[in-house]
Amino acid sequence: MRRSLAPGASEAARLASWTELDTGPIPGRSGCLRLVRRDDEFLIAVDGTELMGSHRSGSERELATLACAALRDHSAPRVLIGGLGMGFTLRAALGALGPRARVVVAELVPAVVAWARGPLAHVFGDCLDDQRVEIREGDVNRVIQSGPEAWDAILLDVDNGPRGLVSRGNDRLYDAWGLKRARWTLRPGGVLAVWSGCPDRKFKARLQHTGFSVAEHRIRAERRGRTPHVVWIATRPSP
Repeated sequence: MRRSLAPGASEAARLASWTELDTGPIPGRSGCLRLVRRDDEFLIAVDGTELMGSHRSGSERELATLACAALRDHSAPRVLIGGLGMGFTLRAALGALGPRARVVVAELVPAVVAWARGPLAHVFGDCLDDQRVEIREGDVNRVIQSGPEAWDAILLDVDNGPRGLVSRGNDRLYDAWGLKRARWTLRPGGVLAVWSGCPDRKFKARLQHTGFSVAEHRIRAERRGRTPHVVWIATRPSP
């Protein structure tokens, strides 16, 4: 749902016509996220650029659908989602996983968690109250480093994908060391699923160089004329 890495005047003007509901500081950065509304549509934006919107969620849901399809043979998978957003990835994952799954969501910006239980509660539905879900406020990078072979799947819907927009610190998830850490914390046969606002051949090559088997899925953006979104499904080979 991220729209542009270089918003033009028309994008900023469009956002200016919306009503601001709240703002939230971004840890480690001077800027903040803005929650805005127009009629029944909500957006989260930063620096005049739309990050996510309540009326467009196709590629975020596809991120979960594609990743969870690889977990069909797991009766009790452990899944880590980086980025709460507006809950579309989480809701799709819960719909695809069985009752014994455990889903941990790491969200860097505390305000996003507060909005999920406040003005965006109708968007999230009851997914935050699902017994399979744990919300952790903090950097997903720290959760990834919590131990070896800890997760069956890691779903990263953080920032704008490998080409960061919100926080430079997010680049650590997508560089060579970040991918090695992700591979280390995945169980053999585990999946690293990564959302991106645009194609990135260099990132795909980094995944392959790290030892993942990679499938790339291009998903048509829901707004006409936009660059296709991308989901990479990177699998850690089994011994």
